[in-house]
Formats: sequence, C-alpha cells, structure tokens
Amino acid sequence: MSKRPAEASSSTQRLVGQPFSKAPVSANKRELGTNDEMGEFEDAWEDEVESDEEVVDAAANDEDGMDIDEVMPAIEESDEPPQAPRAYIPGVHALGKDEVLEADESAYIMRHTMNVNWPCLSFDILRDNLGDERRRFPASISIVSGTQADETKKNEVLVYKMTSLHKTQKDGEDSDSEGEDDDENDLDEDPIIEFRSIPHFGGVNRIRAQPLPPSSPLPPVTQPYFVASWAETGKVHIWDVRPLIESMDVPGYAYDKSRVQTPAFTINSHGRAEGFAMDWAASGPSSLRLLTGDIHSKIYLTTSTPSGFKPLSQPFTSHTSSVEDIQWSPSEPTVFASCSADRTVQVWDVRSKGRKSVAGIDPAHESDVNVISWNRLTSYLLLSGGDEGGIKVWDLRNVKKAGTSGPEPTPVASFTWHSGPITSVEWHPSEDSIFAASGADGQVTLWDLAVEQDADEAGMEDTPEGGKDIPSQLLFQHLGQKDVKELHWHPQIPGTVISTAYDGFNIFKTFNV
Repeated sequence: MSKRPAEASSSTQRLVGQPFSKAPVSANKRELGTNDEMGEFEDAWEDEVESDEEVVDAAANDEDGMDIDEVMPAIEESDEPPQAPRAYIPGVHALGKDEVLEADESAYIMRHTMNVNWPCLSFDILRDNLGDERRRFPASISIVSGTQADETKKNEVLVYKMTSLHKTQKDGEDSDSEGEDDDENDLDEDPIIEFRSIPHFGGVNRIRAQPLPPSSPLPPVTQPYFVASWAETGKVHIWDVRPLIESMDVPGYAYDKSRVQTPAFTINSHGRAEGFAMDWAASGPSSLRLLTGDIHSKIYLTTSTPSGFKPLSQPFTSHTSSVEDIQWSPSEPTVFASCSADRTVQVWDVRSKGRKSVAGIDPAHESDVNVISWNRLTSYLLLSGGDEGGIKVWDLRNVKKAGTSGPEPTPVASFTWHSGPITSVEWHPSEDSIFAASGADGQVTLWDLAVEQDADEAGMEDTPEGGKDIPSQLLFQHLGQKDVKELHWHPQIPGTVISTAYDGFNIFKTFNV
C-alpha cells in the first residue's frame, strides 16, 4: 500500500458542506470589490448637468443634446428546456477545461467535509454513549486519526469530536406538517469540531481502536480505552485516549498530559520494519489481542492481561512479501486472516504449531492484495481488494487447506468497477450483503450483493455512454475526494460512511442505504 505525499493542506481544520457537480467553473460567479477605502457616495438619481461646451458641441453636430436609448431587438424566449445534469462516471466521462463535479444533494441525507492540516492515511471510529441505531439529526461522531506530516516530529494522533452534523438533503418534498422534530433536523447550522492531540514521532501508517462489545457504553474515565498506532519508524504504540474523550465531553475536565502523551505500551517486535496491517480482538475488557504485520512478511501477536501487554516473540511466517491487512475472525477467537503483496490471502490459527497458515487462496488477485474485510454477520464471507482495482468476495468454506491438493477456490462475486488500486473495503455492520469500497481513483462505492438484475431488464440496453456496464449491485458512487485511503461505516449511526483522503474527511449518508 503506497503512502500519500506529505504536503500540508492550505486550510486549517474545519467542517464545511460543499457541493461539487459537473458545471462550468465560470458560471454564476460574482466579482467582489477589493477597495478597502471609503469611496465617494454616488446618488443614482442625481440630475446630470451638462457643461456649456457639451451644449455647443451638440448644437454643432445638429443634435438636441439629449441622450437617446438605443432600441434593442426583442429577445425571443427559447422553448427548449434547460439541459439536465448528467451523471459523471469515471473512466467513461472526462471533465472539460471549465467543468467541475457538483454533488446531487438530493441523493445525500447528510454530507459534510472536513479539511485537515496534514493528510491522514488511517482513522478509526470511537464509540460514544449516545446509543445505537441513531437516526435523528443532528448527528455526533468521534474518531481517532494519525497524520502524515512533512517532518517526523510534526506528526500527531488526533481525537476528533464532530457535532451539529445536520441533515443536508434539500429536495423540496418535506412537508411543514411533519412536526418540530423535522425542523430541528433541517437546521442550517455549521458543524462544530473539537479535537485533542498526542505528539507522535513518525507518520502514522494505520490506527485502530480497541473493540468494545456491541451496545456497551464507553468505559468510565477510570478505565483505559486503547488505540494502537503503526508508526513508520517500525514501532507500534498503544495509547489510552479515554481522558481525551472525557475532556471534550465534560467542560472543565483536566487530565494529566504527561501520562496521556506517553504510550501505555510500545511493541518493538518488528525492529525497524514499518507496516500497515493491524487488528484488535477482545475476549473481555482486560483480555485484548493485537496482530501487527510488517513489510518484511512477518506477523506478530501481542496479548494483554490485567498486569499489562505481552508481545509474543515468534512471528507467523507464511507470507513471502509485505503483509497489507489483517482481520480477526468474528466467530472463532483463535483464527485470523491476512493478505499480502504476494497476491495471497492466508487463514491462520494461533494454536497451530510452527506459526504457519492453515489455509489460503493463492493467487487471490492478479496483483497485490491490499485490503480484506471479514463479514461479522455471515462469518464464512471474506471481502478482498487488489492493486489491480478488483474487488472479490470469497466463501471460506471452499478455501483449500494447507498441504492438500485440489482446484483453487473461485470468488462467489467479483467486480472490476474501480480504475485504481483498492485502498479500503468494509462490510456493513448490520446488513450482511452490503459493503463499501474505496480506491486510488477517488471513488467511494457502496454495493449490495443481494441485488440481482430483473428478467425484464436483462434484454434492455443498459450500457451507458462510453460502453462501460454498470453492475446491478452498485448502489452508490461518491466522488469529490483525492486519493481516498480508508473508509468505515459508523456502527452506531446506520448507513453513515466516513472516508479519509489526501484532502481531508467526508462524512455522508446516502438516500438508499
């Protein structure tokens, strides 16, 4: 997985809601005056007084000295309707010189953007105490992210709290009789952002928060809420961010900065080899397991007990190239899967001797396998994304066990919609057929495997301009970000997606998911 260049954004951290669509840049622009001095007051109705010289010149030219308005021909109204906006499809359409993308706001229930000082390769969603299945607006979201600054010492781990995320959909169909709740949902107010930071030596390649049981509240401030950061220095730091969250939730709360800004533990198992792969699992509040994989093909396991963290010295070593992503099984506490630049997906059991994989898919993609996601509702489905832009869904019941012969498994679904490397995939937390994906081509796409083409549509012409077929399972295409790196569904706000890219974060909820 490639890093994005470390260049500072020209804007400071802020939340804005900005549409972007295919329309001329030059259209409907207004020039603003830049004169800071008080100008002379002009009366638009003041009578003009002609000088004697002007009267003489007019008489000499046989003119009566009066201005006569030029008669203009009548403007004929056109009966042609205005040109309807057309959907932009990457790889099919190309933006003209004076064209930009403009979002169809009726397709979004909520859409906000957040610009940042430094790009973030990775982020994770932090749990809060506001409840599950939240559907009312305004929304509140907390995340943790890590920066990729231009200097090692400038990097930070950042905890953000975003509030007043109001509904942005304006389709003109809302009724005034729907009650005061809808009026509150549609308040046109700017979102509010707060953040706390922890100095971090080296860029953050990936960051993950410890898992909490579904529907469980946030731990009290007296208990830790751990976040792990994979640094480009080869170290994995574990931080307690619970005091930072409390300081934003409770006005006046003070915390010990020296304690918060010191890692609770640092994993040095990888030496100086950096990495991207990392995932937590939990058997209880004090029984955590953290897997980390590096660019030298090694995977290490670190466990926790009430007395602290303990890294295991022997690595897992079946990959032959950089380990790109890791996922714990949602149903078996000792099983995990990993993907690699060696084009394979491997399945492991921590109880197996020799630290070798017990099953695998070789090859899983034509190029590097960048990301995977394990379905938490249908635990035999695994999603993978490759450097060639392909997305595949695997049935792990068909995966060949290590040391056995037979045909290689084939994916139960495969999509080649994206035109750049896949950078993130994730199953929907409560809908087992829906997933999201992002790519280096600037797309965030939402998919539903349960959608099938109707028999009535099978014979219809469904190929758009340019000859690129649109898969029936493609629900939504979100554009407007540059080089998207990671996305997550919010587990407590159904259908809400957050994505990070070179130019900042997007927070959105579509009308159809």
